[in-house]
Order: sequence, then C-alpha cells, then structure tokens
Amino acid sequence: MQLTPIQKAFARQAVESGRLTREEDVVKEALSLWEERERRRQEILSAVDGAETSLARGEGRPITQESMRELAENVKHRGRARLAARQHPPR
Repeated sequence: MQLTPIQKAFARQAVESGRLTREEDVVKEALSLWEERERRRQEILSAVDGAETSLARGEGRPITQESMRELAENVKHRGRARLAARQHPPR
C-alpha cells in the first residue's frame, strides 16, 4: 500500500507529536474509524429498511407542517418538564 506524501507527513506528525507510537498505528486507527463508520452506516440502512417495511404495511403517519409543529411543541414541552424536574427534584 502506498500513501501519498501528504498522508505520510500526516502520519509522521502523529508519531512525532506522541499521538501515536508508530506510523503503522495510523493505518490501524484509520481502519478502526472506517469500521465504526461502516457499522453506523449499516445501522442506518437497517433502520431505513425497517421504516420502508413499516410504511409498506400502512403504518406511519403523514408529515405535514402542522404535524411538525405539533412534534416540535411536544419536544419542547418534554424538554422543559425534564429541565424543571432537574432544577426541583422531588424530596
């Protein structure tokens, strides 16, 4: 595998700064981050598949400006209630 000069300099800087021990660790770190990104990607795709299946069964609700306003108000209401509960815990 060949790294570009910029990638090599980036790896060298990580080692020189003490962030990583060896330049090989840069590749391991990159692969680890890529694996995590791919895991998240798969989770998102799975959630989308689930949502599409749910919609195909006729589940769900239409999204309108009014339903979005209601959702926003509901979220604000719950957030304010949580904040108030933290500021005034039951005794």
